[in-house]
Amino acid sequence: MTQFKAINPSVEVNGQTVFAIVDGMGDMKNMAFQILEENGISDLKPENWYSQQSWLDAFKQISEKIGPATLNEIGKKIPENAKFPPEINDIHKALASIDVAYHLNHRLDGEIMFDTENGSMKVGIGHYRYRKISDRCAEVECYNPYPCEFDKGIVTAMAQKFKPADSYGIEVDSSGKCRKNGDESCTYRVRW
Repeated sequence: MTQFKAINPSVEVNGQTVFAIVDGMGDMKNMAFQILEENGISDLKPENWYSQQSWLDAFKQISEKIGPATLNEIGKKIPENAKFPPEINDIHKALASIDVAYHLNHRLDGEIMFDTENGSMKVGIGHYRYRKISDRCAEVECYNPYPCEFDKGIVTAMAQKFKPADSYGIEVDSSGKCRKNGDESCTYRVRW
């Protein structure tokens, strides 16, 4: 899947999630607001909805002008800014919940892409596919239009937030597939 290009131009992302760019850019908050505005996102409010393509255009500008480390930091702010299912209480559930959260924070034709009442999910933005490898290892395949380092930041932050008490740390690395290399998705292996 192509990075920085929305699958469907009608998809929107909520303002609460867009604030991850502002939070992830730390001391460069003014620059974050400027980049968002240059890409069609002005008067940012958590309750408003914004074009996913505009948000992706902002990511592309950040990637080109500031670099991948900033994209990673923005990804790490997603768990603090986006809506996630409330029943998360361990690292496996946390990693598995990324796809649900992704769909909860996007909408298509005015409808949120995950229905919390019946568990149905609309298609049109890609997915985060979780696979348990062992009790202390899992993979998350990121099949979506967001930049690789951003996705790695999300996976890392969710793993860190919910790592077991007896874990000394989290290791997140690519298991081979990467959109930067022309693959359709990126896969990250998480060990703790």
